[in-house]
Amino acid sequence: MKLNRIGLDLAKQVFQVHGVDSHEQVKCRKQLKRQQMLDFFRQLEPCLVVMEACGSAHYWARELRVLGHEVRLIAPQFVKPYVKSGKNDANDAEAICEAGSRPSMRYVEVKSAEQQANQSVHRIRSRVVRSRTALVNEVRGLLAEFGLVEPRTGVAAARELLRQAIDTQDNGLPGPMRELLRDLSEELQGHDERLANLEKLIQRQAREDERVKRLMKNEGIGPISATAVVSAVGDARQFRSGRQFAAWLGLVPSQHSSGGKERLGSISKRGDKYLRTLLVHGARAVLKHCQEKTDKRSDWLNKLLCRRNKNIATVALANKNARIIWAILSKGEQYQPG
Repeated sequence: MKLNRIGLDLAKQVFQVHGVDSHEQVKCRKQLKRQQMLDFFRQLEPCLVVMEACGSAHYWARELRVLGHEVRLIAPQFVKPYVKSGKNDANDAEAICEAGSRPSMRYVEVKSAEQQANQSVHRIRSRVVRSRTALVNEVRGLLAEFGLVEPRTGVAAARELLRQAIDTQDNGLPGPMRELLRDLSEELQGHDERLANLEKLIQRQAREDERVKRLMKNEGIGPISATAVVSAVGDARQFRSGRQFAAWLGLVPSQHSSGGKERLGSISKRGDKYLRTLLVHGARAVLKHCQEKTDKRSDWLNKLLCRRNKNIATVALANKNARIIWAILSKGEQYQPG
């Protein structure tokens, strides 16, 4: 069977294929079981296979590339306009195939197995951080009911408050409450140990990956930010410019322009929220100490702070760092301060 392009709708066990020839005539509409997938594509001549960038898409993209096919992934929001009628697997596969024919379509870069493994470390770390934060807030709320309050913020302060509540015998805590606090203390320690182990994996990648080392020379980008960026975008060559990369991260102003009048709002906050958050936190840390320095970047930040508030200056620096990241990764350059 000679097919020019295939739209493939993915699922866990049942997959839908919609194939067209070079004249855009439908030549194949077929449902495949999971165990039939590779055999089916192995029998086809190499062609373009288009899929939504959803769960397991990167795995199947790597497998089909091994068989000689060209694979492209499309973000689901760009496929939706091409769905012609009710939602089912056949219509979805047809819409994916149609979306893949558009010359201006934007595609998602296929990730390697190593990239996905490193991203998994970051996702688990992010979840553990959220769980620990929720636990700390819960502990503070419980102890406040017994008049035990710690004005300082942060995990370390909450950990000390918990220790004092357990060790102090005359603070009026009932026995069952003291036992509960011991359990919560052990749970908090478990979160700390998990985070320490995950951060060891991140530090190992930071030591072994030359791209990460180059990124970390830029002030405001540490091991966590650098490894997260490399895991997400690889060499970043899917972006045409640093501005496009910054826009993908949601670090550019949103537009509300019409009738020749340009109106710019707050940042768009589109794209990868995790990466954007890391870059903003890194920029905020740099901003705290810029008044103590006299280098070119600090001079630019200090002048910006005279005209704008700290939040705007923080986002401006995060945007600048995003463009520097793109240049370092896509061009293989070293960071040059100034």
